[in-house]
Amino acid sequence: MMQVSDVSLRFGDKKLFEDVNIKFTPGNCYGLIGANGAGKSTFLNILSGEIDAQSGNVSLAKDARLAVLKQDHYAYESEQVLEVVMMGYERMYQVRKEKDEIYMKPDFSDEDGMRAAELEGEFAEMNGYEAESDAAVLLQGLGVADEKHYLTMAELTESDKVKVLLAQALFGSPEVLLLDEPTNGLDIEAIHWLEDFLINFENTVIVVSHDRHFLNNVCTHIADLDFGKIQLYVGNYDFWYESSQLALKMAQERNKKKEEKVAELKSFIARFSANASKSKQATSRKKLLDKIDLEDIRPSSRKYPYIAFKPEREIGNDLLTVENLTKSIDGKTILNNVSFSVNPGDKVALTGPNEQAKTLLMQILMGEVEPDSGTYKWGITTSRSYFPKDNSSYFSGREGNLIEWLRQYSPDDQSETFVRGFLGRMLFSGEEAKKSPSVLSGGEKVRCMLSKMMLSGANVLLMDEPTNHLDLESITALNNGLIEYKGSLIFATHDHEFNQSLANRIIEIQDEGAYNKEITYDEYVQERMKTKA
Repeated sequence: MMQVSDVSLRFGDKKLFEDVNIKFTPGNCYGLIGANGAGKSTFLNILSGEIDAQSGNVSLAKDARLAVLKQDHYAYESEQVLEVVMMGYERMYQVRKEKDEIYMKPDFSDEDGMRAAELEGEFAEMNGYEAESDAAVLLQGLGVADEKHYLTMAELTESDKVKVLLAQALFGSPEVLLLDEPTNGLDIEAIHWLEDFLINFENTVIVVSHDRHFLNNVCTHIADLDFGKIQLYVGNYDFWYESSQLALKMAQERNKKKEEKVAELKSFIARFSANASKSKQATSRKKLLDKIDLEDIRPSSRKYPYIAFKPEREIGNDLLTVENLTKSIDGKTILNNVSFSVNPGDKVALTGPNEQAKTLLMQILMGEVEPDSGTYKWGITTSRSYFPKDNSSYFSGREGNLIEWLRQYSPDDQSETFVRGFLGRMLFSGEEAKKSPSVLSGGEKVRCMLSKMMLSGANVLLMDEPTNHLDLESITALNNGLIEYKGSLIFATHDHEFNQSLANRIIEIQDEGAYNKEITYDEYVQERMKTKA
């Protein structure tokens, strides 16, 4: 068990936490959520001991071991992959190293023999003799092939380094596991394996993630960082979101009979209990959910942007036809004879392991890059708006304020009041609208780009990783806005919930050609898993 008692932390005039008290208990997975800048990663650093709180303390059960997912992908460049994983159990690794050094002594003494015997006993208690095979199993599960286990970290790709550091954190079943964005850089199969691992993990997990599908699958509780406090809720992210919205609705209807509110709450809890996707979680959640009282759920202070894309005209019979598109960059073929068609009303998820290929395809479709060969043709009734993965050119060196920045994209040169309305929907109200475009954070830039797209009235949206830099509130609002969008959509994202809730067609960019099928994302993932099995 991990106990947090009266923890407070300020940075200058900014209060992140004040008198936080919370218990994290074994057998549970806690999703730590909060708006951007609320201090989620900072709180994990306090739990790990990397940062000291200004008051209060964090305590672990006696002899409990804590493991943290490392973020420095270049920290072990000269080390062998298997060794890096086993370093995750620091005491076991030290014991192994010390006893090996003793055995290598040319003048082995009786005293050395006694010390070696002590170390052998401790090593056995920590399952040290199974360490190498256990590390290999973790790596295999995450998709790091056997032939890579004895390479140095410097010889691995960036994605494999991410997996090795994750295996390091998981190694040796630590009593408390701290994971900050563990799905970043993982492929579909690795995420699926990690979900199953955490669902069956019997100790304590505390995780920060912007992947709602991941939080929904693995979390038994949500720890909501709000108002400088952390409030604990039973259930996954969807349960927290829906319950906070229900609490807000109830607060706005104060005159409604309490009996009606209680009935609504019971119905809501029953629905979530029945729909839990994993049996282990479903059992534990149902026991806890049934104990929830009306006073246990509260409105959140979160502000959600209002995102609504409204096409000015309907698309005709033709939307997009792509034939044999081929493009090489620096002598390397990125797109190779890619052909597909998109129909009016389609919402298409672009997938595939090559990130550059998806971005390059969108750049070609928007006329920013010329293909080496092949053709593409848009229907004459289509109008397009593009969200690029790299939006820096829209903001760097731009003078003036956000009102002036957005006004230039208004088709009818609308009034300042009209433009301010669009900015207000994206949480740039009052003085926030007078910010310079060049000083915006990553999330603020994304919200500005979405405002620009809403103003366009386009009936086809192309979006390349639109959830990057956004907090969960903005991701949820964007997702809901695109569900309601009446036009067509071509998008690339690693957000599982986005893909599943939006796409009716999957186009996977392959080494040659493209997989193009009218299918849901979950069905596509199942196909992928069967193919890999």
